[in-house]
Amino acid sequence: MDSCCATWKTSSNLTHQVQVRSQSIRKCDNGFYGEEIRGSLKSRTSTELWKGLKTENQIREVKYRVACSILTSDIDKEIGTFQSLFDNEDRADPKSVASIILGGGAGTRLFPLTSKRAKPAVPIGGCYRLIDVPMSNCINSGIRKIFILTQFNSFSLNRHLARTYDFGNGVNFGDGFVEVLAATQTPGEAGKRWFQGTADAVRQFVWVFEDAKTKHVEHILILSGDHLYRMDYMDFVQKHIDTGADITVSCVPMDDSRASDFGLMKIDKTGRIIQFAEKPKGPDLKAMQVDTALLGLSEQEAKKNPYIASMGVYVFKTDVLLKLLRWRYPSCNDFGSEIIPSAVRDHNVQAYLFNDYWEDIGTIKSFFDANIALTEQPPKFEFYDPKTPFFTSPRFLPPTKVEKCRILDAIISHGCFLRECSVQHSIVGIRSRLESGVELQDTMMMGADYYQTESEIASLLAEGKVPVGVGQNTKIRNCIIDKNAKIGKDVVIANKDGVQEADRPKEGFYIRSGLTVILKNATIKDGMVI
Repeated sequence: MDSCCATWKTSSNLTHQVQVRSQSIRKCDNGFYGEEIRGSLKSRTSTELWKGLKTENQIREVKYRVACSILTSDIDKEIGTFQSLFDNEDRADPKSVASIILGGGAGTRLFPLTSKRAKPAVPIGGCYRLIDVPMSNCINSGIRKIFILTQFNSFSLNRHLARTYDFGNGVNFGDGFVEVLAATQTPGEAGKRWFQGTADAVRQFVWVFEDAKTKHVEHILILSGDHLYRMDYMDFVQKHIDTGADITVSCVPMDDSRASDFGLMKIDKTGRIIQFAEKPKGPDLKAMQVDTALLGLSEQEAKKNPYIASMGVYVFKTDVLLKLLRWRYPSCNDFGSEIIPSAVRDHNVQAYLFNDYWEDIGTIKSFFDANIALTEQPPKFEFYDPKTPFFTSPRFLPPTKVEKCRILDAIISHGCFLRECSVQHSIVGIRSRLESGVELQDTMMMGADYYQTESEIASLLAEGKVPVGVGQNTKIRNCIIDKNAKIGKDVVIANKDGVQEADRPKEGFYIRSGLTVILKNATIKDGMVI
C-alpha cells in the first residue's frame, strides 16, 4: 500500500542547491510551491520537485533546514536543501495588473444588432452579453482593477455593467473596482475630439494611471469587448514577465480564409516579434506566411494555419505604454495598425500563443456561427465551467416551462414558455415565448426584456395585434431574432430565394450574408413570408 510522510522546515538562510523551473511549480494550499500528489506514489511522476536530486541510501538523520520526503517502502529516502522559493521567484501578482476593456467602435459590421447598442452589449449564448467574456476572464484571473472605455451607443452597456459588476449588488470585487471611462470633452484642442482609435482612447485617459489607487500597477492589459474565448490572463502576464518583454501580443494560428481580417506577425526562435502587418491584402498577405510549427503545432496543423494572427489582446509594461502614447507616438491612434508595428523596431515585443478556442465576433456571420456552434455536441466552447464560470446580470427569473415540445441540440435560457413547438440547433434567449406549432431551426433568438401577462396577450390577439414572442405555426430558420421582437402566427422566415443582402427596416428586418435579422422591437405581421 502506498504511503507518504513529509517534514518541512524553511528558512530564509537556506542555501540554494536545487534549480526548479517556475513553469513546473505552483503554489499549493500549504504555502509551498510544487505539484499536488495524485495517483500512485510508486510511479515517481507525481511531482517534479525532486527531479535531479541525488539519493542517499540508509540515511537515518534528517539535517536541520532541509526538506525530507519518504515515499513508500520501496523508494529510497531522498533529501535536498532548498532556498525559500518565495524570495527570488518573479511571480506575476494580479494586484499589480490593471485591465482596459475597449468598448468598441461604431460596430458597423455587426449592424443592425448595433443600431441601438454598443458591440460589447450585444446578447450572446442566450443570457450573456459580449462584455461578460473579458469581464469574467478578468475576475477568474484574479484581476480586480478593470476599466471599460465606451463611446458609441453606450446606454445599455453602462446599465448592464452597473447591474452586474456593482460592489453592492453584483459580483463582489473586494478592494478592486470596475470603472467606466466614457468619451468626454477635456481642455485643449485634442480634448474636443471623440476617440480616434484604440490607442487614442487609452491616451485620453492616461492620467487615470497616475491616480493613487493605480500607482502600484506595473502591467496593463488591453482587451477587446467583442471576442469569445476563455483565458487565464495571469498566464499571459507571466510569459510577459519571464521574457522581460516591453509588450506581449496574444496570438492564434490562422488559416488562409480569414488571415486578411487580422493583424499578422512574424517571430524569431525566441518568440520575439520581428514584423507586424495589420490586415494585409494580396502579395503583402502571402509575405506574412510563416512555419507555425515553431509555435508547437503539428506538421498538419502548421500547413492548415500558415499565419500567426493577433487576437487584439496585449499586455504592456505601464511605463512603456505611457511613454509610447505620450512621447514616442503621440499622433498614432491605433494599437494594431500603428503602435505595435512601430514598437517592434526598438522594443522587446513578444508573442504569446493561445492555442485554444477564440472567435472574433466582428460580423453578422461570425456572430451567428459562434452562437449556433454552442449547440453542437461536443461544443468547441462552453460558458459553463465550474472553475471559471462566466458571470452576467442576476435576473432572478423562474425556470423555463416546456409543454410537449421537441428539443434537439439546443440551448433554452431561463424564464421561457414553450408550448408544443420544435426547437432544433437553436438558442432561445431569456423570457422567450414560443406558441404551439412553432418550428425553430438554426436560429439565434435573443429573448425579451420584459414579460406580458396572459391577459395582455389575449387582449392584443383580440385586437389583431402581435404580442412579444413567436406566434402559432410559424416556421423560422437561419435567422437572428433581436430582443422584444413580435412575430405573428403562420409566418415563414426562411429566405428561400437565397438573398445575400437586403435592407427592409420598415418591414422589420435586414438580410446580411444570407441570414435574416429581425430588428429589436420589430413587428412581423401574421402570415408574412420572408
